[in-house]
Amino acid sequence: MSKLTDVPKRLLIGRALRSDRLGETLLPKRIALPVFASDPLSSVAYAPGEVLLVLSVAGVSAYHFSPWIAAAVVVLMFTVVASYRQNVHAYPSGGGDYEVATTNLGPRAGLTVASALLVDYVMTVAVSVSSGVENLGSAIPFVVEHKVLCALVVVFLLTVMNLRGVRESGKLFAIPTYIFVGGVFLMIVWGIVRGVFMGHDLSAPTADYTVKAEHKGIAGFALVFLLLRAFSSGCAALTGVEAISNGVPAFRKPKSKNAASTLALMGLLAVTMFCGIIGLAMASHVRMAENPAVDLLHHGVPVGGGFVQDPVITQVASAVFGNGTFFFVVLAAATALVLFLAANTAYNGFPLLGSILAQDRYLPRQLHTRGDRLAFSNGIVLLAGAAALLLAVYGADSTRLIQLYIVGVFVSFTLSQTGMVRHWNRLLATERDETARRRMHRSRAINAFGAVLTGIVLVVVLITKFTHGAWVAVLGMVIFYGVMTAIRKHYDRVTEEIALPPPDVEDTEDVLRPSRVHSVVLVSRLGRPTIRALSYARLMRADSIEALTVGVDPTETKALRAEWEQRGIEVPLKILDSPYREVTRPVIEYVKRLRKENPRDIVSVIIPEYVVGHWYEHLLHNQSALRLKGRLLFSPGVMVTSVPYQLESSEAAKRRVRRRQNWSAPGAVRRGPVERRTKEPAGTGSAGGSGAAGRSGGGPKD
Repeated sequence: MSKLTDVPKRLLIGRALRSDRLGETLLPKRIALPVFASDPLSSVAYAPGEVLLVLSVAGVSAYHFSPWIAAAVVVLMFTVVASYRQNVHAYPSGGGDYEVATTNLGPRAGLTVASALLVDYVMTVAVSVSSGVENLGSAIPFVVEHKVLCALVVVFLLTVMNLRGVRESGKLFAIPTYIFVGGVFLMIVWGIVRGVFMGHDLSAPTADYTVKAEHKGIAGFALVFLLLRAFSSGCAALTGVEAISNGVPAFRKPKSKNAASTLALMGLLAVTMFCGIIGLAMASHVRMAENPAVDLLHHGVPVGGGFVQDPVITQVASAVFGNGTFFFVVLAAATALVLFLAANTAYNGFPLLGSILAQDRYLPRQLHTRGDRLAFSNGIVLLAGAAALLLAVYGADSTRLIQLYIVGVFVSFTLSQTGMVRHWNRLLATERDETARRRMHRSRAINAFGAVLTGIVLVVVLITKFTHGAWVAVLGMVIFYGVMTAIRKHYDRVTEEIALPPPDVEDTEDVLRPSRVHSVVLVSRLGRPTIRALSYARLMRADSIEALTVGVDPTETKALRAEWEQRGIEVPLKILDSPYREVTRPVIEYVKRLRKENPRDIVSVIIPEYVVGHWYEHLLHNQSALRLKGRLLFSPGVMVTSVPYQLESSEAAKRRVRRRQNWSAPGAVRRGPVERRTKEPAGTGSAGGSGAAGRSGGGPKD
């Protein structure tokens, strides 16, 4: 049955890759650019239109402010890029804003940044896909009539491509991204040649239209507020800039240098295209309106509900190349495609950040491990599910979704740059080399300016967008923060509860006792559940006993072996190599090999498991244990035993059942009274559990 289900999986995502091939998935700069920068590069397809749409509230006369708004966006973009170049050199491990904020401002600031980025990554997918669907729908009516369905299909295709691996998906995304960038630059150059050197009059399809101002004669504070709102909409061009700092480990060596070069190139391309499109829109007299059916007038008459308002980039391309020409069609197609692919920035950033958060025990451990294709598969699937839900709720309407956008990214910008200032202050306190101090002073000045500027923009974005839908993004950040805090508290509580005492302190509850039990005890971490399982196995009076773990993470495996030897545990520890990071299959194959070598023997597999008291805790523990038991129970001559370890939360379940009957939870006798246990601070001991079932039921790794 497993082979039958494995066939479609291999057809979709390809064959599994060994862990030692991780280096082959690293990206050269030419592939890293479209992989990590597709979002800010593609935002020039809709960011100029958002600026003009907001300014249209005051009528066409307000359009003359657009070059100044573009200049402000350029200053902000260069500031952010320069600031993040400092980040990738100082923190190349891939933690990005989260690592910077956590290290320099504390865990709460880091968790705030992580919450903001997770929300913004989900929004990136939703906005990019919905914008792409709308651009494609202007040419294909079926897409407009089934926007949500088409958007969900695009999300599914993007998910499959990313599950195939970062490098392979990057190759698929590189071609349309470079066609789009090349097409925009060709349009800008040819527009300048035609308009300036050849003297041709550039005329957009809406050049003869007028815009009915919703609020005539705006001045004073109202005008300032309108300009600030237009500026905040134009700041959508900066979304995704932070993804490169999160993805430094995916670059080829020298990683920091290549990431910084890619970041600089991305910033230069984005601001050039943004300014070029704004300039050509002004030169070709593009007209946009938030409600075109009523506010866009042709010969003094509203265009009506049947009018389709093309994006700014489409109207400029029509003015420069001519509607329906070869270059117009190529650019229009590349624009629609690159908007879909812009979601790839989130597909790379979200899973990587999720893996780091899982390693820090803020998210379930399942998000930390790589899948068959060496991509963080669980994070990719989680992102796709959240984006699909958002698209369904908002009807894949980019106008509604865009209001939720960019709040999270400026929260992370501001806290990250503030953290970098403290980082340089800390280094300057101890550095004595004058050359190094000058470099640090320069870097600190860049980050300080970036912190102030992005902080101001964050305030502007919150004020101008909050009532228009940004409150949903803020609420999402609060929910993420609360959930991750609760998960961390749970994992910390479990770690403290199962921690072993120091090697020289006798633990009366879990002392190894000599016995005649033979078993294969599955282990991932050395903790109380593991010791209990070993004790139980030795009491079974079998001929031999060994502990078994699967080496998924070399660092964790090395630490386990060292602690095993340090504590002088007499049971031999066997480590199974797992180049494809699987847990279940190596254990199954090892048990079958034991049976084949000695067909008359019985193999007893002992799996430590947690007993929890709340439904949501089952999502965090015992997953691999369930899969192992399901497979082992069908193996002849193999006995499976679960050794339960009651966590304190199981008392809640016990109380619920006792209301109906007298009940004793499994493992209650061996666990003993809670009051007898010796408490230790979180982190002083190792969490235990089924280890090879390890990612299963044996501890916080679950």
